[in-house]
Amino acid sequence: GATQADGVINLAFSNDWNNLEQGIDEEACAVHTLAAALAGSGKPFVHAGLTPMMPGHTSTEDDPDTTDGPVGGRGRTSEMVLTLADQGIRSSVVRLPRSVHQRGSQYGFCSVLIAAAQKTGLSAYVGDGTQRWPAVNRLDAARLFRTALEDAPPGTVLHAVADEGDTMKTLAEAIGGVLAMPVEPVPPERFGVIGRVFALDMPSSSALTRERFGWQPTHPSLIDDLAAGDYPALG
Repeated sequence: GATQADGVINLAFSNDWNNLEQGIDEEACAVHTLAAALAGSGKPFVHAGLTPMMPGHTSTEDDPDTTDGPVGGRGRTSEMVLTLADQGIRSSVVRLPRSVHQRGSQYGFCSVLIAAAQKTGLSAYVGDGTQRWPAVNRLDAARLFRTALEDAPPGTVLHAVADEGDTMKTLAEAIGGVLAMPVEPVPPERFGVIGRVFALDMPSSSALTRERFGWQPTHPSLIDDLAAGDYPALG
């Protein structure tokens, strides 16, 4: 399919947090397979990466990928995609924030918070809740992937970030308000492996992407989508 296509966008990831390493390995395998099919073709290949975690400041497109920690393998895969420009592939990476959302369907990491609240009757956050999560509406992100496919030069990094960083406590409060539940802190272990990521501050900017490509988010923010309710039922 990649050989026959005019270009390729890779969005696939298992999102099975109980088998995170397996999901990372599967993603790397898929990317290597697609790259082998596209080598020397000059065709565009756009890969969905993650905004990096840069302690002490808001990450930008010029920052390196995060290559250690629970999701470090995904950062290494993104780094490899950028090197495909040397193999005759117009490769680029669109880094996604932790919450890619659309009312009534998906909320990224906030889907984990919603499901946990529905199961336990408590809208929880980790630590003091001041850690920030960037976000983007799924429809705004889709438009940026198309832009990357059509216009991004080889080796380009783009950030699909609309909201630079809402605090985890603010997000938990929005969920608790809709579900009429108490909002309280819990230890990271309450969320399993992914709880280690929940404890990190990870704001991100898309200023360079907006300047370079004229991309402007226009759809509802994460807080707006959370406050609107209409959450999928648990299970």
